[in-house]
Formats: sequence, C-alpha cells, structure tokens
Amino acid sequence: MKLSAQEEYGLRCLLFMARHGETKSHSIPEISRAEGLSVPNVAKLMRILRLGGLVASVRGQAGGYTLSRPADQVTVSEILSLLGGSFFNPHFCDRHSGLERNCAHSGDCAVRLLWGAVQKSLDAILTKTTLRDLLRNEDDMMLFLKEHGAATAADPQTVTVHSITN
Repeated sequence: MKLSAQEEYGLRCLLFMARHGETKSHSIPEISRAEGLSVPNVAKLMRILRLGGLVASVRGQAGGYTLSRPADQVTVSEILSLLGGSFFNPHFCDRHSGLERNCAHSGDCAVRLLWGAVQKSLDAILTKTTLRDLLRNEDDMMLFLKEHGAATAADPQTVTVHSITN
C-alpha cells in the first residue's frame, strides 16, 4: 500500500496553511518554498484542493489561498479521497478483472474481503483525524492514535528490529 506523491504533498500544503494561519492567505511560491515543492506542483495541488472545496483562493497582490474551513473540520479521509481516492472501493474488482470483463473471483473472493476490511480500518482512523490533529508533536500524536485504537510504528508490537551480524 502506498500513498501517492499527490496525496502526501497536498496534505503537506494544507498542514502548512493550518500551521501558519488558517485565515491568512498563502501564496503558491510561499508554500512551495516552505515545503520544498516546485511551484507548478503546488499550483496543481492548490487547484485540486480549491475545486474540491478544501481551500479558497483570493486574487490580487495580497491574494493567495486559505483553508475554506477551520482545520478541526477537515478530515484526513476527506483530503486523501480528494487527492487520490480510497485504497479500496466497490469498483475495485471492475478495474482489476485482468483480461476478462468480470473478475474470475467475483463470486467468492477472500481477497476482496481482506481489502474491504483494510479500507474499513483506514476509514476508522482517517475519518476521526483532522488537520488540527496533525499539528500535534509526535508524542502527542502517538497518544491520540493509541486513544483511537490505531497501531503506530513506534509500538513495540508493530516494530520489527533487524540486527546486522558480521
């Protein structure tokens, strides 16, 4: 499972805006410099975010982009859906049918159930996590995730340590 660059960079742009003034206008070059992204890439992301209703644009010399809603009202699920879609949706099997019109396993498929369960788990945490939540430091975010039943990379149960021997 991978997050696309568009999802990651779009989320970073929104976090920059939330961190540096939700109601303040931010220019594309300003966001570009702060996040280490190209101006054309940020312009593309801002267009997608504007068309999706997550940011508003203001024209003019003092113009730029602002969040269209407070950071605590914008969920990570909403952001990722806009920028890239969900991991698994009802049309997944239609798009992955191989050479056939319908998937060879459309009647009885344990894989489809697995991907559905993974999506449900993702939705459970992503719909509860807002831009404001992501402004926390790592320690506070770890507590937030634990409170919401999410495993984190720093949990001893989920980290595999590989030792190198000579």
